[in-house]
Amino acid sequence: MDDQEVILQFEREYWNKGFNLIAGVDEAGRGPLAGPVVAAAVIFPQNVNPFLFRDSKKLTEKKRREFFFRIYKEAISVGVGFADSLEIDEINILNATKLAVKRALFSLSVEPEFLITDALKIEGFESRSLVLVKGDERSFSCACASVVAKVVRDFIMEELAKVFPDYGFEKHKGYPTRFHIDRIEELGVSPIHRRSFGRVREKGERQTGGKDSFPVSIEERLLYYQEKLQELLRRDRHYCF
Repeated sequence: MDDQEVILQFEREYWNKGFNLIAGVDEAGRGPLAGPVVAAAVIFPQNVNPFLFRDSKKLTEKKRREFFFRIYKEAISVGVGFADSLEIDEINILNATKLAVKRALFSLSVEPEFLITDALKIEGFESRSLVLVKGDERSFSCACASVVAKVVRDFIMEELAKVFPDYGFEKHKGYPTRFHIDRIEELGVSPIHRRSFGRVREKGERQTGGKDSFPVSIEERLLYYQEKLQELLRRDRHYCF
């Protein structure tokens, strides 16, 4: 099989079994010390011509952004869901990731009949899902979901860097780099840091710099992330809502 057939082999298997609307699912942001976890679900038509053959983390930022807008143009539907750092602290990162996935699925314009996920079991789809290890390298739909989730999350972290400029979120996106850890040591944690994570838990809270300009409630924060998603989509003048 050529690359196009290999990357679509799982989709084709379940299309042939009668599942017409198959959503690839992936997430971004389980490991960072700050910011939301973002999940994406992508459904393609059966006549799609694959254009992505690798995990989004192996692509350049420029190429990911190009693929992001192409995915929105060619997919039947794209859903994006978020779970905030407050939710991560309350229910843990695994459950928050599953919550973000459920929100992504709910935001789809059509209801998926089957899921292909990157090593993540989703309640309610136990008998209608394929859980693949390294799914973002083996399934076209999963790979595209990976791109969407990462591009959206990176953009949100770049925007949050404007609210909390001293932490360098635009560079490390909240991941535990030496620079980020040093800034936490010096400044304490911001309102978007995950206090349940070990390297953050024992630090004091920063009292200035963005605290009064970022939403306090989970509902307001989720709305903020949705607004940033729409802002990102508007940057492609060819994309129509």
